[in-house]
Amino acid sequence: MSRLDPRKLETFRVVAQTRKISAAAKLLHLSQPAVTAQIRALEEECGRALLLRSSKGVTPTDWGLRLLEAAKQVHEVLGAVETEFQGETAVGEEVVIGASMTTAAYVVPPLVAGFRAIHGRVPFRVQVSNTARVLEWVAEGRVPLGIVEGRQRSPRVHLERYLEDELVAVAASAARDLCGISRAADLAKVPLLLREPGSNTRAVVEEALTGVLGSRLVRRSELLFGSNQSMKMAAVAGLGVAFVSRWSVQLEVAAGTLRVLPLRDLRIVRAFSWATASRNLSGAAGRFEAWARRNPPARP
Repeated sequence: MSRLDPRKLETFRVVAQTRKISAAAKLLHLSQPAVTAQIRALEEECGRALLLRSSKGVTPTDWGLRLLEAAKQVHEVLGAVETEFQGETAVGEEVVIGASMTTAAYVVPPLVAGFRAIHGRVPFRVQVSNTARVLEWVAEGRVPLGIVEGRQRSPRVHLERYLEDELVAVAASAARDLCGISRAADLAKVPLLLREPGSNTRAVVEEALTGVLGSRLVRRSELLFGSNQSMKMAAVAGLGVAFVSRWSVQLEVAAGTLRVLPLRDLRIVRAFSWATASRNLSGAAGRFEAWARRNPPARP
């Protein structure tokens, strides 16, 4: 076997971690055909299949998992060398981020932990609000970097897609009356837990439900909550069905207190995006963003 090309190895790492060619292409700033061609060339060089393809994406084979571990090590070594040449974040140089509610709770913490594990005890300040407010902070220069959810836009802010998110319907595992829900139409028969009026999450959910059920069949809930956390815990308490980020219910699903309802005819997808005042971000926040792009957390 010839010596592996580090560029193809890096492409494979991003594909294997994101589990989707399309997502990897966006992170790598390559076309999907280019990413596919690199993966196929790498498989030919290795003499074996590295990924299993399906309609839902790709998953590493046993050999792919072994190569992924090696690719991660190469990535970390090259990242450390790059940092040495570009200038390490100075001790005391604070990384300031504005984060929307869901990203602040479930995406930013593991990124900060991973960055500090490699770069040392870099100080961070994470300011949390809704997406609209974070975009205002970035536009006004109050924070150099934001990470937001939803579809809101600002003419003064550059947004770039980072991670895929899915709003899933969840209910208490112990709620037997909710066990039979498998289609969107079934939701008309049970209490829905929704965010307050004006919430981006609520708008996305209502738009999706209207598209499937029609506006007449979309029920107005009597149970409204001012945060995703309170809505999630209301679902745990058995009050009804809640639509929340898949990222936010990993622990509850693993513990068995919540279960994701298998709605065959409804899938609500959105994205987490980086927000900056310009395309080229420098300084401590710029170094963190560049590292985070190369090291996206594993999707739940």
